[in-house]
Amino acid sequence: MQFQDITYEIRNGVAWIVINRPDKMNAFRGTTCDELIKALYKAGYDKQVGAIVLAGAGDRAFCTGGDQSAHDGGYDGRGTIGLPMEELHAAIRDVPKPVIARVQGFAIGGGNVLATLCDLTICSEKAVFGQVGPKMGSVDPGYGTAYLARVVGEKRAREMWYLCRRYSGQEAVAMGLANLCVPHAELDAEVQRWGEELCERSPTALAIAKRSFNMDTAHQAGIAGMGMLALKLYYDTDESKEGVNALKDKRKPDFRKYAK
Repeated sequence: MQFQDITYEIRNGVAWIVINRPDKMNAFRGTTCDELIKALYKAGYDKQVGAIVLAGAGDRAFCTGGDQSAHDGGYDGRGTIGLPMEELHAAIRDVPKPVIARVQGFAIGGGNVLATLCDLTICSEKAVFGQVGPKMGSVDPGYGTAYLARVVGEKRAREMWYLCRRYSGQEAVAMGLANLCVPHAELDAEVQRWGEELCERSPTALAIAKRSFNMDTAHQAGIAGMGMLALKLYYDTDESKEGVNALKDKRKPDFRKYAK
């Protein structure tokens, strides 16, 4: 497969899928999402692959969510909001292989959601996690909220979304958002080590275990579908557009003037 926005490589049975848009802080656009979906299913059903790594190129960011330069009341691809987010999230959950998020920098907004959805998350001491939706005129009304609460607890999830604070790699481990935080220089080796360890396990047992874990939160796919439709309606409002306009104007947004 030829990709434009990502790279795909198999390292000793571990498939590395890397968002290759470092100049955009690895923010995703429609093309990025489509390619990630294809790569995830390619790796997920390749019998030579035992584990999948989801990563971002460069040192600055794992992923910072939707590319705002492709968002002006809508994004540049297909799907309810112009991005096939429901399909991308489903791909991470549905492939019968463990998916490891390798977080070396910012995992913000939609990037934080991707890291949350992965089966395992390993980060470096330079990692930064957080949500920004209410500061930007956006929100993830599906897995990014409901599933996040399962991962870190209701109080912490609400704190992350309502206050839009940022959290270090060590704080992510403490709250259950990440499995391990290592020195930056050791990150790739540690991620590969976990991946190769997974390759030694029974693939059928892992697939069944993953399905079993997912069954408990499978209903959240319905929440996400309805949530994305609500998000589309929200994106059409002046209140949401204020976030994008403020970013372009390099000023603080004034959402309150649009409150009804």
